[in-house]
Amino acid sequence: MEGTLRPKEIPFPADNPYDAAKAKLGEMLFFDPRVSGANYISCASCHNPSLSWGDGMPHGIGFGMSELPRRTPTVLNLAWSELLMWDGRKTSLEDQALGPMSTPAEMNADLNKLPAKLAAIDGYREQFASVFPDGLTLENITKAIATYERTIVSGTAPFDKWIAGDETAISAAAKRGFMVFNTKGNCAACHTGWNFTDNSFRDIGLSDNDIGRAKILDLPSMQHAFKTPTLRDVARRAPYMHNGSIPTLEAVIEHYDQGGVQRPSLSEEMKPLHLTTEEKADLVAFLETLTGEDAPVHVPVLYAGQNGAQRVSSNSRGNAK
Repeated sequence: MEGTLRPKEIPFPADNPYDAAKAKLGEMLFFDPRVSGANYISCASCHNPSLSWGDGMPHGIGFGMSELPRRTPTVLNLAWSELLMWDGRKTSLEDQALGPMSTPAEMNADLNKLPAKLAAIDGYREQFASVFPDGLTLENITKAIATYERTIVSGTAPFDKWIAGDETAISAAAKRGFMVFNTKGNCAACHTGWNFTDNSFRDIGLSDNDIGRAKILDLPSMQHAFKTPTLRDVARRAPYMHNGSIPTLEAVIEHYDQGGVQRPSLSEEMKPLHLTTEEKADLVAFLETLTGEDAPVHVPVLYAGQNGAQRVSSNSRGNAK
């Protein structure tokens, strides 16, 4: 079980190393709706710690309350991911931070004006000056947010305690489910390692018209291919898939058991599994053991704007569950 042991450290890139003050600044920006064009959408609006860093809806909601075409992916454990978004079009968390902020259908911010907008807030101007030698720039905004996002890591789960030697940490059904996961269920073909994802892209046979990664790589095998998500905290993140079309873990397992829609781009890993009722229940029991014991998430008090209004939530604590 060595490949499923949790890493001891979070990886940070050489050009944006970890710094506690930078992470704190990134946390404030992550929860601040003023990074959006209309001042009411923050990163946390869609990536809510109380919903395992997603939004709990089939499709995301963007600027003007418009429905987005895909489900909001979690930002959990993205420090270990090289390609981001459902279709892998972003190659770093720094690059990814710019995408939703600038997209008209999402946060609709004018990136040319955003640094000046934040610099008009005394607290931000001073904090950026203390963290970055060149102060408040668009690049430094993304570096701060990305640093905070890399610290968003799933907590220790019952599964982790079990593989560390505590035989009482998970049920007999979950242990059987782990066996099915690695054998007949073929789940481990894609959901590998401690984070239960190989971070690759596959067509798993969902019936919709979204061509996924083929918009980025015009290859037959990438038609309808989407990123394999982490299974950490997966029981907290219904509904499932890139289009939010599957409501429960039980229904997800049924989809894989049936083998998906047959078409040329369908992953070779997708085939009818012929799982028994007990094997399906055991798989759900195993997946539920991946729910971590996450600490409560602090919602920061944000800097007041120029007019002195305290435009924040509160200093209460949210629940990462």
